Amino acid sequence: MRIGIYGGSFNPIHRGHTQLAASIVQQGLVDELWLLVSPLNPLKQGTASDIAEYEHRLNMAKLATKKVKGVKVSDFERHLPVPSYTITTLGELRKAYPEHEFVLVIGADNWERFPRWYHAQEIVDTYNILVYRRPGCEIDESALPPSVRVVDTPLYDISSTEIREGMQRGEDMKEWVDEKVSGYIKKHELYR
Repeated sequence: MRIGIYGGSFNPIHRGHTQLAASIVQQGLVDELWLLVSPLNPLKQGTASDIAEYEHRLNMAKLATKKVKGVKVSDFERHLPVPSYTITTLGELRKAYPEHEFVLVIGADNWERFPRWYHAQEIVDTYNILVYRRPGCEIDESALPPSVRVVDTPLYDISSTEIREGMQRGEDMKEWVDEKVSGYIKKHELYR
């Protein structure tokens, strides 16, 4: 199977994440997409107050994707040294699941800073990468390496940071956050 690996903090997961993942599967770009909830993103280290505990982020991702066909939540990085760099995670996935082909799924914002990633060139040389568009990020497709492809998916001009900030202000974020996830956030008093 061709498996898309879409990693992130998912702090919290929102409709932009799930609808993007569903679109990639529906277009047949991958057979299945795994949302890889990262214990710690080396390029996105925040303060303890704005990053929900790993278990909460994992549980919210499972709630949000329960009915999304072809999208699964993975805690694979939980068992790797923290932080787990993408090259390490992809290599370990290959070892654990040699029957699958793994494809990295990242946003255009991440592609812009991709040269800063640990072993970026090795990732480009070894794996296929699907880059989804992000508002405000332009990609020169003519300059992309053969292993990198820009995909057309719906654009969502929202971020987990904006959702957390809205919740802290007491705003209703139901347009962006699944009802079950919203209930989970309230129950566990996250992002206050």
